[in-house]
Amino acid sequence: MRETIATISRLARRNVVALLALFVALSGSSYAAATKLMPKNSVGSAQVINGSLQKIDFGKKTIAALKAARGTQGLPGAAGPAGLAGPPGPKGDIGAAGAPGQPGAQGPQGPTGIAIDRSAPAAAAVATLDSAGNVGNSTAATVGADGLGLISYYDRTTGALKVAHCNNTACATAVKTTLDSVGNFSAAALGTSVAIGTDGLALISYFDATDGDLKVAHCTNIACTSAGTSLLDTGPQTDGYLSSATIGADGLGLISYVSATTGDLKVAHCDNTACTSAGLSTLVNTGDAFGQTSVAIGTDGLGLISYSNSITFDLKVAHCNNTACTSAGLSPLDSAGSVGFYNSTTIGADGLGLIGYYDQTNGHLKVAHCTDVACTSALLNTLDNGLAGSDTSATVGVDGLGLISYYGNNALKVAHCNNTLCTGASLTELDTGLNGGPNTSLTIGTDGLGLISYYNDTVGDLKVAHCSNAFCMPYFRRR
Repeated sequence: MRETIATISRLARRNVVALLALFVALSGSSYAAATKLMPKNSVGSAQVINGSLQKIDFGKKTIAALKAARGTQGLPGAAGPAGLAGPPGPKGDIGAAGAPGQPGAQGPQGPTGIAIDRSAPAAAAVATLDSAGNVGNSTAATVGADGLGLISYYDRTTGALKVAHCNNTACATAVKTTLDSVGNFSAAALGTSVAIGTDGLALISYFDATDGDLKVAHCTNIACTSAGTSLLDTGPQTDGYLSSATIGADGLGLISYVSATTGDLKVAHCDNTACTSAGLSTLVNTGDAFGQTSVAIGTDGLGLISYSNSITFDLKVAHCNNTACTSAGLSPLDSAGSVGFYNSTTIGADGLGLIGYYDQTNGHLKVAHCTDVACTSALLNTLDNGLAGSDTSATVGVDGLGLISYYGNNALKVAHCNNTLCTGASLTELDTGLNGGPNTSLTIGTDGLGLISYYNDTVGDLKVAHCSNAFCMPYFRRR
C-alpha cells in the first residue's frame, strides 16, 4: 500500500514538472516572439487595429514587397460639371488667307436698274389715263407704297375728286376711282395734293368748292380704291385754296394753303395719321399770301413753304419754327416784277431748298436756290426765257440734280438742272399742241425716271408722260 502511494505521488510530481515545462515552453515562445524577435518600436499584429496603419508606418522594403502587378483599368466615371470659363487669352496673329472657295450658284435676276439705254434714245412715253368728260385738272402725282404712281385730280364734268392708280411703272394705264363727289363743280375744284403717309396710305388735300373748305381724303388701301374724308378748315369762304401736302418729321401730315378771302397763308398740322382733325395756324395774316403754295420738309425737319405775295406778287418763303408749324420766319426771295406764281418747292441734294416758279412779267421759268436751310435768301436764275414757266412742279432726280416740269408755248416741258445750284438747265418739250395750263405734277418713279401727270386742256384729258432717261431728254447719249 505504501508502495502504491509512493508510486502515485512520484508520477504526480513528474506530471507537474512536465506540465510546468510545457507551460514555460509555450509561454516562452510567445514571450520570445513578443520581446526577443520584434525590433524596437515595433508592434505585432495583435497590437494593430484594422485600418489604422498608414504608408508612413511601413518601411521602404515592406512597401516595395507589397507592390503587385497593375490591374486592368476600370471603366471611366461620369463626367463632372463644366467649370467656369476662364478669361479670354490675348488675340492671336491673323492667319494666312485660305484658298478661295468654289463660286456659289447664281442668284435670281434682280429688277431692271435705272441705266439709260445709250444706243436707243427715245422720247418720253405719253399716255392718256382718263378721258371720260372734262377731267385731269389740278393733278398731283406721287409714288405709292407698292412702287406704282398714284395721281389725284379733279373731274370738272362731275365735280369729283378722283384718283388714278397706275398699273405699271410707266403708268401706261391706270385704275380710276372717285373719292368725293357732292354734285356738279362742287367737290374738289382746285389744288389737290397727295403724299404717302407713314402707314403706307395716301393722304390727299383738296378744296371743297361748295363750302370753300379745306378737306382731306385718307385712302383705305394702297391702290386708293376708297377713302375716308374729313373737313379740316371750315372758316371763311374759300379757305383751303391751292393746298400742298407733305408728311412732317413727326410722321403726321402738314398742309399749307391760302384763304382766298383774307389772303392769309395758313397751315394744318394733322392730329393723327388719317388726319381726321388738325391743328390750324395762320402764318401770314396781313393779306400777304396769294395763289399757289408748296411745302417740303427741310434737312432740319421743319417745313419750308413757298408762296406769292398778293399785293406785290413777290416770291416769298415761310420757314416753320417747329414741327407743327404754329409759327414761321418769313423771307422775300424775288421781287423783280410780278413773280412767284406757280411756285413749287423741293429739297436739293445739298440739303437746301430749290424752288421753281413763274416770272409773269417776263414770261420766264425761274429757279431760286436757297443759300441756307431756313432760306433767308436765295440765288436766282432764269432757266427758260421763251414765254414759258407756269404750272411748275419741282423735284430732284436720281442724279441729284433738279428736274422741273412746266407749261410753255402750248407744250408740256421739262428743265433738267445742269448743277446743284441750277444756274442753267437743259430744256425739252414732251407733249405739244396743248391749250392752256396743263397743271403739271412731277415725281420720280421706282425706275429712277420722271413721271409727270398733266392736264390736256384742248380735249380735257388726264395724261402722263414717262421719261425715257434720268435727264428726261429724248436724244441724250454719252460717248
